[in-house]
Amino acid sequence: MFPILTTDRLVLREILQQDAQDIYSYFSNERVTKYYGMNTFKSIEEAKNLIHSFSSNFSQRRGIRWAIERKDTKGLIGTIGFNLWSPAHKRAEIGYEIHPDFWRAGYTSEALNRIVEYGFNELELTRIGAVVFLENSASNQLLLKNGFEKEGILKKYMYQNNVAYDVNIFSKVK
Repeated sequence: MFPILTTDRLVLREILQQDAQDIYSYFSNERVTKYYGMNTFKSIEEAKNLIHSFSSNFSQRRGIRWAIERKDTKGLIGTIGFNLWSPAHKRAEIGYEIHPDFWRAGYTSEALNRIVEYGFNELELTRIGAVVFLENSASNQLLLKNGFEKEGILKKYMYQNNVAYDVNIFSKVK
């Protein structure tokens, strides 16, 4: 059973195939994928495949990804969740993206805090990590503001458009 989470302004729910157009609307935007470690989408099929991989990761207990939806309006504004979930080692990495129309409105912080709480209390995680491009100042600041600690830099760790980038590694521990 997929867990539905809520905050003051948001519903975090399962991502469904009917969300493909919303996901495509921002994954086809280079401003969103610039620091994502994934190429910008060129077709709706790529969004459908991503949704399938989110679903598969959840069923195999390797990850859990929520749709971020505002309570007052239907339609995704982004997604957030845990990647590289390891129940045996009680850790996961957090990942998120949000449509540029909703940047700097506090939605990502709100969703982030809710799933961190869920991760520690319901999934019994001890450590939640995050990997962020050095150049992604907004995401680096978001994590620090929300209690994550910068642990260091991983050299040439992620590729974007066939170029290797250094990344910051962050963590929050229970």
